[in-house]
Amino acid sequence: MANTPQARKRIRRNERRAEINGNRLSRIRTFVKKVETALAGGDKTAAAEALKAAQPELARGVARGVLHKNTVARKMSRLTKRVASL
Repeated sequence: MANTPQARKRIRRNERRAEINGNRLSRIRTFVKKVETALAGGDKTAAAEALKAAQPELARGVARGVLHKNTVARKMSRLTKRVASL
């Protein structure tokens, strides 16, 4: 139980931030999933378009502090390699 006003405020703030960050992560996962489904379908143009849309979302995740930059770099690299290999 939070005993100080500051601790109570931090709890409220953390709940709000957790919801916002969860929404951001969900949005990023959706964009990555679009690339994955296009890759599974074997459609190179759709996969390239989906990747083009996903890259700024991933970068935004880094800027907002939702994802680590190395995680995003790894994901982008792997997706780009898979799209190029189609």
